[in-house]
Amino acid sequence: MDKELAGSDFKIIAFPCNQFLGQEPWDNGKIKDFVKTKFGVEFLMMDKINVNGTNTHEVYKFLRSREGIRDNPGKIGWNFGKFLVGKDGQVVQRYGPRVAPNDIMPDIQAELKK
Repeated sequence: MDKELAGSDFKIIAFPCNQFLGQEPWDNGKIKDFVKTKFGVEFLMMDKINVNGTNTHEVYKFLRSREGIRDNPGKIGWNFGKFLVGKDGQVVQRYGPRVAPNDIMPDIQAELKK
């Protein structure tokens, strides 16, 4: 998806998290190397953070608190949840982990046209 939309204003930013059955136990460098080698990831991979609980990272406090989210407000239930943020910096939509990245392409394209 990031290659498909290269040259547009669209950016993917990933935040690894180890709060879901310990799926990200490694240090930040090893996580970044793993996803680049195994999946060819070229998008921005941030350091590992908490997305729930008392140590929730500020980015996720912001993402989870925005009004206008149509589905799944509140606590992050599992890895690979996705947020679409508009050019104005507001959350457009939140997608669960079972929503494939390509399934949100129409929403992304609609936002890019704004």
